[in-house]
Amino acid sequence: MAAREGMPKTGAQDATDRPGALRMERYQRERRFRRIVWPHALPPAVVAVAVVIDLVWPPFNTFPLLATVSVTAAPLYSLAWTVTSGAVALLTGWLLSFRESGEVISRPNVIGFTTLVTLTVVAAFLNRMFAREREQLRTSRQVAEAVQRAMLPTVPERVRGLAMATRYQAAQVEALIGGDLYAVHDTSHGLRMVIGDVRGKGTQSATLVNTLLGVFHAAALQTPDLPSVVQAAEIQVQDLKAREADAPYEDFVTAVFVEILPDRSAFHMANRGHPAPLLVHGGRVTTLEPKEPSLPLGLGDLAGPVVPVDRYDLPPGATLVLFTDGIIEARDRTGAFFDPVPPLTCPLPPDPGAVLDTMLTALFRHTDELDDDAAALAVTRLPDGQVEGTGAAVRP
Repeated sequence: MAAREGMPKTGAQDATDRPGALRMERYQRERRFRRIVWPHALPPAVVAVAVVIDLVWPPFNTFPLLATVSVTAAPLYSLAWTVTSGAVALLTGWLLSFRESGEVISRPNVIGFTTLVTLTVVAAFLNRMFAREREQLRTSRQVAEAVQRAMLPTVPERVRGLAMATRYQAAQVEALIGGDLYAVHDTSHGLRMVIGDVRGKGTQSATLVNTLLGVFHAAALQTPDLPSVVQAAEIQVQDLKAREADAPYEDFVTAVFVEILPDRSAFHMANRGHPAPLLVHGGRVTTLEPKEPSLPLGLGDLAGPVVPVDRYDLPPGATLVLFTDGIIEARDRTGAFFDPVPPLTCPLPPDPGAVLDTMLTALFRHTDELDDDAAALAVTRLPDGQVEGTGAAVRP
């Protein structure tokens, strides 16, 4: 199953995924390069401004301006380039002083040069501090993302004429373990799926993620209908909240449970306060809003025991796209939220990986960085002529 990766894949990666993955990685590198170019141009720009001011208005003392060059370079450059920036500022000050008076040794100049040297030394120490902080943050983020991916199960690529793809991306501004989850299980009642988002981050949310994944796998195999699966998850969340002394009462999990019928003609869906999934087919996108809203998991005691379930047709070639709120809550520079519908409103192949990559490419164009973890799961009903293989059930 070709699945070009807008987000890193959690399961085994097919060799056909690499071209798409490389294109996405290259695109993200170009975005990061554009974001860091202008700050790195700041120290040489300060030097240039100091030279221009000295040429236009010679009485102006440019030493205070040049003194900021090394300090500005400290959080941006390496140690060698930070020291080099200070040396360039010192040389520029010497040349400007010599051009004006023909002499360098004077009390004001000595004070200015001493200031430049002192601030360059200070900038070198600051550079080392910034480098250690960046390395610690990078390590923490990598560990958190690795733990998050390890918790998520492997999703089969094809099951009963259905193709699947997943994507996961950790937030770029957080180093904590997120609460996004998804799982798929092939059962005698049909293909059952869940995607959810636990409120909060850290070890408490990780515990709830593992608990929900465990109860979903057990209930998906043993219960006869989708409402029973949802009820089992609700009971488990309520029990975990009751046993956790420090768990706030308002802790909850938004989730969407889906059951695709064995003949693939339709699917049932129970939405517990989660962003509405999308059905992509023939260049059109349908937002699958629940007919009757339901409270998230963990708050079911505030409502009745009935689990509202909606039924939708799944025509051949259609793709069901489920995602967490990290995608639709991504903002651009003006504060506008990302809308996944427009980029998917175009002819797309019956390939869940291609659909997710189209959405995520538009997402990365929309926002500079994600403020929350983002997970996506897509399943496509293959055209009848492409049905082959069954795939293995998800391993816990």
